[in-house]
Amino acid sequence: MTSGEKKTAMEQAKPRHYKDLLVWQKGMTLAKLVYRLTIRFPPEERYGLTSQMRRAAVSVPSNIAEGQARRGTNEFLQFLSIAEGSLAELDTQLTLSVELGFVQQGEVESALKEIDELQKMLVALKRKLSSFSPLATRHSPLSSRAGYVK
Repeated sequence: MTSGEKKTAMEQAKPRHYKDLLVWQKGMTLAKLVYRLTIRFPPEERYGLTSQMRRAAVSVPSNIAEGQARRGTNEFLQFLSIAEGSLAELDTQLTLSVELGFVQQGEVESALKEIDELQKMLVALKRKLSSFSPLATRHSPLSSRAGYVK
């Protein structure tokens, strides 16, 4: 595949909008799950764990959207890393909410499953995006005018 063909394939494969990304769609599903879970938390947690969990959940699709909209691969990778961090934060908060007795383990299973799937998807997407980036060590060939023999 020539570099022109590779570029064309990349352009065709790249979603035109973040809403086309399955990882963004699953992030939205997770955010809605978390909102439904936290609605039953104690009122005194409204500005505590409830707020933290909702912000972390909303951060996942928000960072995927912002990163994809930036159009730069390195920036997109950075925003995907932030989304990964938000997933880890939310995983911790779900565990804490069970340990505090705000919800039962069975009630958080679907959210934990979504987190696991999203983590895998983000790793795969980052790997794919990284493979499209030009190598930092790639050099143009030395010319014979520079005094080097080919």
